[in-house]
Amino acid sequence: MTGIRLKKTLLSAALFLAVFLPPVFARDVEIVVVDTDLELALEGALIHSWDGKEYACNGEGKARISVPDDRQAVIRVSYPGYENGRLVIPPAGDSFTVSLRLSGMMENRELVIEAEKPGESETKSGRSVAISDDALKRTAEIGIIEDVMTSIKLLPGVGFAGMFNAMPSIRGGDPGDLTAVLDGFYIENPYHWGGGTSIFDPKMVSSARLSHGVFSARYGHTISGLLEVNSRKPSPTETEFDLGLSSSAASINLSIPLFEKGGVMFMGKVTYWDPFVWAAKNFVEEVRYIEIPPFIRDAALSSHYRFSPDMELSLNGFFGSDGIGVFYNNPYEAGNIRGKADMRFYFDNLQGFLISALIWNPTESMVFKASAGAGFLKTALDGYMQTNVNIKYTDQFLKDHDTDFDDPSNIKNDLLINGSDSYTIDIGMNYDFTETTVNYQGAAGLDWDLGRGFILALGLQELYTRWVKDQTAATPYIIPYPPGSPAAGLIDYVDAFYSVENQSLNSSAYALLEYTSPGRFFGAELGFRADHLYFMGKDFSIQTLPAFNPRLNLDFTPLKNRGILDSLGLTLGTGLFSSIRDQISNLESRNGIDDYELKQNRSWTSVAGVKLDFKGGYSLNIEGYYKYVFDRGYSLSVVENLEQKTIFNFDGEGRIWGFDLQLQKFESRWWDGWLSYSFTHARYREKARSDANLDSGSPGSNWYWPSFHRFHNLNLVLNIKPSGSFSIATRLGLASGVPLNETGAISSRILEMNGTIIEYYNRASFYSQTNRTTWSIPLDIKFSWFFYKPTSKVQTEIYCAVENLLSLIYTAQGNSSFNSLTGEEEKGSRTASYEMPIPMISFGCKWSY
Repeated sequence: MTGIRLKKTLLSAALFLAVFLPPVFARDVEIVVVDTDLELALEGALIHSWDGKEYACNGEGKARISVPDDRQAVIRVSYPGYENGRLVIPPAGDSFTVSLRLSGMMENRELVIEAEKPGESETKSGRSVAISDDALKRTAEIGIIEDVMTSIKLLPGVGFAGMFNAMPSIRGGDPGDLTAVLDGFYIENPYHWGGGTSIFDPKMVSSARLSHGVFSARYGHTISGLLEVNSRKPSPTETEFDLGLSSSAASINLSIPLFEKGGVMFMGKVTYWDPFVWAAKNFVEEVRYIEIPPFIRDAALSSHYRFSPDMELSLNGFFGSDGIGVFYNNPYEAGNIRGKADMRFYFDNLQGFLISALIWNPTESMVFKASAGAGFLKTALDGYMQTNVNIKYTDQFLKDHDTDFDDPSNIKNDLLINGSDSYTIDIGMNYDFTETTVNYQGAAGLDWDLGRGFILALGLQELYTRWVKDQTAATPYIIPYPPGSPAAGLIDYVDAFYSVENQSLNSSAYALLEYTSPGRFFGAELGFRADHLYFMGKDFSIQTLPAFNPRLNLDFTPLKNRGILDSLGLTLGTGLFSSIRDQISNLESRNGIDDYELKQNRSWTSVAGVKLDFKGGYSLNIEGYYKYVFDRGYSLSVVENLEQKTIFNFDGEGRIWGFDLQLQKFESRWWDGWLSYSFTHARYREKARSDANLDSGSPGSNWYWPSFHRFHNLNLVLNIKPSGSFSIATRLGLASGVPLNETGAISSRILEMNGTIIEYYNRASFYSQTNRTTWSIPLDIKFSWFFYKPTSKVQTEIYCAVENLLSLIYTAQGNSSFNSLTGEEEKGSRTASYEMPIPMISFGCKWSY
């Protein structure tokens, strides 16, 4: 009864706050756009709103837009022949005037000239899907890990990857093919915890754009998807301060203006998972052995300064660390087995980078951009496992294997002679890995407005990378006997080691021509990009052929302002793309790869799309695509003379087609969100893979569904605002299963280890074209209460969130695991590996000034 009364009390409090607190979400304001010198209204001036919508000014130069009244909002204003500008709308006031000039500085003190960041208005059918700052806050700032990739995984064309996996498949591509760019800088490894989460905290980011179609030739180094992330830009006029405290992390942002010409922002985040790990140890077996809870320590810098109306310099940086430690020491006894397992595992990761960029307008029709940066990554993994097990021979074992040797009484005689009816297994494994990566990047590009709707863009890019890696490992290995041998195998140790000091130089050049007709009825972009790789090792070098990547996009807008339809857009695009697989960083001279044998991954992608924008802030985007992957690199591991060797191949193929759609409701007073659906058909083939080990789950050289493939992905993002001071944010997903091998019955076999006969259980595993895990249904909910006092300029948010809520009654199921020494199936092991079996609860407060 006490619990019921408590729930009623909390519910009553929530309803009271939701109903009676004053609204703080949205209000309508009037924007007037005029010529600075003549004070004439600029009819037709476009206002690019903070929520992604565009408004055209009437004959009086006026337009009414909806803005939040709990915080500042930024809009951009453009008019042909005039300088673009931005207006910062404060939380108070209902009418604002924007004065634009044909040239020079803008007189409104709150206006600055700057390049537009990708927001929802930057979503381009056939090319990309963008998320603005506010959409990021609603979808990424939920739960124990606030991550921009959480929002990206909700977009059309993105496959479900599970809660602790920031490496999704983009339109059927390999997760490793996704390339991330921060402020134009290519990130070597944009992840924490080996891919569990990304380094992009939503409080450090102003916008993100996922390009998974035929995107501009300005970017490369990917055949699947490009994630463009832009850092938050400090205000040149206002001091801003944000503080967040939650059950799992603390964050702080401080922005300081610089003489109204720029600003500098410091950002930091620290996680503390100790309470969560302590609580989860009572429910999740694996969590009980975590000695050092997972941690993240991040710091970032964002700064810019405008020297003149035509020149701006920016400097951005990032430094982060993450790690985890596991200690397992567990004696156990089950049936005829007594033993003890001892395992230690430590992972540490450090990374950082510094980026500087210059934007210069030498003339009114030219924009020159140059950037340079350097980054590093240092990873260390140290672990070992020691297992000591004593197993008593069972009568059934003696009976089953009495005839496995030439002398049927051989095993029994050994037992009698040795005076023992049991055997002992003592297996040890150690693993030591270190990696240090350094990269330097430089780029320069020129955009030239040729007039009459034409823009010419040219650019050069250089990317130098150096890897130093050392790995030593000794692992137990079961070497199969030739068919017909009396024993099934022998346990011995395999050495897997390498030490590399490799370097690569990626050189790129691009040229493109854009055209937009009057009224934007027709648009086209024809681009060409060339990427070349030169690879160097300690005692070898490899020359490669350049990859030529032409791209073409055609855009049509046949209808505008027809009834409830704002616009109808059609898109056609096709192009070539190239990238380099991460595995080539492990190349050694003993791999025997000669000049021009090393190839870049290639893909040919074609897209057709239609985009409909409706009155009232609704938008529907539908795209279909076909992608052919060729020259795809992959590696195979073989064991020869107890030494593991790696063989590199570059003949992989992939055939991918599908379609996705997104129905979106932009920011409004009562609700917003989107519904996205993706269908993906992806098949791969690796011609050099052997067909000899099909019973181990390998597809051999046949066409196969990759392990990350899902046919269907459905996401619903819904933000409900019953009152101005209370909101409910929900994320609901529905994803079909990933491929699952078919397994045979668990069977007993005998092995010989150091002259001792032991019993070992295994089961065959066969690749299946039809078998899959069951569907996944993730559900996350966040409740937020907002408090704002205009006199104090401080906004407070108190929230509570629950992730993976449906795991209380359902989790996706896969194959079970079993104990190889007893043959017994392990309880609860059918839960799919990417599923979290318990809900994640978080709560916290955020203050903004």
